[in-house]
Amino acid sequence: MTVAVTFCGAAGGVTGSCYFLQTDQGNILVDCGMFQGSKTVRELNYGPFSFDVGSIKAVLLTHAHIDHSGLLPKLVKAGFKGPIIATEPTCDLLTYMLPDSGYIQESEVERLNRRNARRGRPQVTPIYTRHDAERTLDQFKVVDYHAWKEIIPGVKARFWDAGHLLGSASIEIEVAPNDGDAHPTRMLFSGDIGTGEAVFNNAPEAPADLDYLFVETTYGDRNRTDLSDDERRALLRAEVCDALKAGGNLIIPSFAVARTQELMVDLAHLFNHGDLPEATVFIDSPLAKRATEVFAKHLTGADARALDHPKFHMVPDVEASKQLALVKSGAIILSASGMCDAGRIRYHLKNNLWRDECTVLLVGFQAAGSFGRVLQRGAKRVRIHGEEIEVRARIRTLDVYSGHADQEMLLRWTRDRQPVAKRIFLTHGEEGARTAFKQALLDEGVDQNKIALPMLDETVKLRVGALRTAKIQPRLSGEDLSRDDWHNLYAGTITELSEKLRSLESDAKRRALLEKVLRDIGSV
Repeated sequence: MTVAVTFCGAAGGVTGSCYFLQTDQGNILVDCGMFQGSKTVRELNYGPFSFDVGSIKAVLLTHAHIDHSGLLPKLVKAGFKGPIIATEPTCDLLTYMLPDSGYIQESEVERLNRRNARRGRPQVTPIYTRHDAERTLDQFKVVDYHAWKEIIPGVKARFWDAGHLLGSASIEIEVAPNDGDAHPTRMLFSGDIGTGEAVFNNAPEAPADLDYLFVETTYGDRNRTDLSDDERRALLRAEVCDALKAGGNLIIPSFAVARTQELMVDLAHLFNHGDLPEATVFIDSPLAKRATEVFAKHLTGADARALDHPKFHMVPDVEASKQLALVKSGAIILSASGMCDAGRIRYHLKNNLWRDECTVLLVGFQAAGSFGRVLQRGAKRVRIHGEEIEVRARIRTLDVYSGHADQEMLLRWTRDRQPVAKRIFLTHGEEGARTAFKQALLDEGVDQNKIALPMLDETVKLRVGALRTAKIQPRLSGEDLSRDDWHNLYAGTITELSEKLRSLESDAKRRALLEKVLRDIGSV
């Protein structure tokens, strides 16, 4: 049997995860994620799929995060009618996450179209709507861990706990042999691998003795210090206490699903033990509220009880969210999105970034080109909703809540999958991370001919005797996926020019600088 895999996302970057698997019996997708990061990368969400939607028989979903699931409504809108197969917690989470994503698409486009109308630019349409997302939910089919399930004739799959998120999975796929082949083709798609140390998740698991392994490399270039629960909470306590002592608010951009709930559990523990000063915690994300209900459904014991702590206040609506602008100190505000690119967090940043007594605490991975990465790199001025904001607040990073395995954990997980007979594909990582992890594998003694770093839109044909690669022109290069784009450069240039103009001591010098800039533009 001929099998081919096309890397339709998360190849050279960390978002848009999507594998197009072609077999003689039919085609399936593993994940159908949304691209996130710079505007150039996000624009990929608006273009056509790089495969024939009508040929897809089923979708296998590793987990609920939007960079793995966020284009499912677009797929259904384009005509896909088959099953979307995932674990029960994943289906439960997406019951809220996908409609929320559709609402965000509609809201962002409505705001953009108002600006476009004033600028004389054409109107745009959302990638999909809330209604499209709600229709998608009808196609979900629940699968249990460890149970083989026939997907199409000759192709079966088995889900293993990836330890990354409630319901997350690595997916083992077995393709039956042709008459002339002695053995089936066995492959494993890692999804996102967890740390085994997160608040809610078990250690990741998966089978060994594979033909092909597809492994994520988000943190393939770094290691984190192993921490106990008490050590992790001590670091959080120090950040919260320092922020509140400064006299302002603590703003935490947090992914609504998992990261917010992990923080809630640790904050509840610290409050219960008297380790934090008096403060009110506002959870300002409708999705986080609903996701918390799903977590409470699937959890038991102290973790479930912590999610209902009296210090936590769910912000019920937009008007209540706006009222938080009146709170000048003593508030801990957890709000999405985790990379600061959309949602209510943008308003909280707008209201607090310019105040030197406030603190912004980044607790998740910030993709290249994201607003969070801009803040993390130390930007002095930024633009939010077209308005220039001076960054006076303290920008802090606490990298102890990542749901992704670091380099050593990934090495251990990959080592436990051996032997891998044919090829190990390194995916879901920026170029530096993938390259570093490849070197780590080489240092472990893995044959370099077995390691591949596929690029976006690359197709590989998996055969019994050999592996052949067929390349097409990628929509974006790995370099474009892993760096800031011209939109980021433009925004930075505008703010730097504005700052430079203010620093000059006379209008004549300001005029001279602007005339020079215009001459330079005219000479291009």
